[in-house]
Amino acid sequence: MIFGVKRKSDELKKRDDSPVHITEAGLQRLHEQLVRLKNALPDFINETKRTAAYGDRSENAEYKEAKSTLRRTQRKILSIENQIKRAVIIPTGPSQSGKVQLGSTVVLDSNGVRKTFQILGPHEADPMKGRISHQSPLGAALMNHVKGDTISIQTPRGLREYQILEIQ
Repeated sequence: MIFGVKRKSDELKKRDDSPVHITEAGLQRLHEQLVRLKNALPDFINETKRTAAYGDRSENAEYKEAKSTLRRTQRKILSIENQIKRAVIIPTGPSQSGKVQLGSTVVLDSNGVRKTFQILGPHEADPMKGRISHQSPLGAALMNHVKGDTISIQTPRGLREYQILEIQ
């Protein structure tokens, strides 16, 4: 950091070393995305070279855009490689202990409304599809509870209670 100005290179240096909790399918998707990006990289390099030949780079919008796309792609490749390196596979299916854990699918009751959620890592969370992170308020509150337990979480709309009906 120079004179209080934060640079992208500063952000890249502080990499997260925490584990990436991910399902086998999620890891496969990361590998496929990495292959697609690496296959596209030569085209981005060629486009950058082609537009650089137009002349004055300081006023060459096509070159700037091509260079920006190339840099974004390279950063994304590094990010995905880093995630793959830190990947910890989440076992899916019922736990031996009968407790909610990463990979569990939990059926809840909240005021007579049944909801089903799968507890995953933040990289695969998609609440609209019933996939929540173990770090989300609800996911964190559910962890290590058993069938029949009632949990309470504070939401913007007030206190909500959920009863665990099933753990799959």
